[in-house]
Amino acid sequence: MKKPELKIYLANPRGFCAGVDRAIEIVKKALDKYGAPVYVRHEIVHNQHVLQDLRARGAIFVKELDEVPDDAPVIFSAHGVPKSVPNAAAARKMLFIDATCPLVSKVHRESERHFKDGHHVILIGHAGHPEVIGTMGQIPKGQMSLVETVDDVNSLQIDAGQPLAYVTQTTLSVDDTADIIDALQARFPHIHGPKKEDICYATTNRQSAVKDMAENCDVMFVVGAPNSSNSNRLVEVALNYGSPRAALVQSADEVDWNEYKDIQTLGLTAGASAPEHLVQGIIESARLHYTVSVVTLTTAEENITFKLPRVLSS
Repeated sequence: MKKPELKIYLANPRGFCAGVDRAIEIVKKALDKYGAPVYVRHEIVHNQHVLQDLRARGAIFVKELDEVPDDAPVIFSAHGVPKSVPNAAAARKMLFIDATCPLVSKVHRESERHFKDGHHVILIGHAGHPEVIGTMGQIPKGQMSLVETVDDVNSLQIDAGQPLAYVTQTTLSVDDTADIIDALQARFPHIHGPKKEDICYATTNRQSAVKDMAENCDVMFVVGAPNSSNSNRLVEVALNYGSPRAALVQSADEVDWNEYKDIQTLGLTAGASAPEHLVQGIIESARLHYTVSVVTLTTAEENITFKLPRVLSS
């Protein structure tokens, strides 16, 4: 029986960003240098396949610092941590390595600078996300307010005459964030913003690639984890820009091709913490059911890299 034809539009760029590459390399280098086990506070990145590989190498993931022995190396995740965490590690004289993405660290420094300049800081982000918890922990409690929607902006209780500034989580929807910034600037015309937008290049590039291909796809798959902010935003972008169906899948094992019998075009991308072998696994799985042709759609070239912490680069 002849297989139906399926054209797969493969987004480029997709998958790992420089911050994720750096964070994973930090764990591997630390294991090479110090030996197993190396502890990691929270998931180094949001992807179970990556975590399983690192566990097999000797990494132990914990929720809080008090689960780590005093004499064991500990790494802080790419999403960043409140200042209280490295302070506690230093008080215990622990060997700790910060794998916070440099673009997240940029937001931390912006927040500190605004606070020192006398501004109340408004953070655009998702409540409970590790990056948001880390950013809010950079300045004293009560000096930063979190907004998730335009409605949140309208309900903000801010003293008249209070100088204001805003920063954003790095993995948000570009379009949604623009609407929230517009609302902030309309309500608070003198609010200070970042000199360069906080949403990171990788988030922006992956969303732009999906925007360009979505309307040509009967369905779009975003390879990523359910707790990955940037991956969930890619699903939203695909639906908002013309794809009739879009799904977040962690691997080929989650795809029931019987649900997609009649499709002729499939868009495929991956969130910034999803390894490429998962993308290729979906393509190979599709070949079992379809005669597949793959077309790569390139919207940007990425050549950014971040240096490793000095303690691991020697």
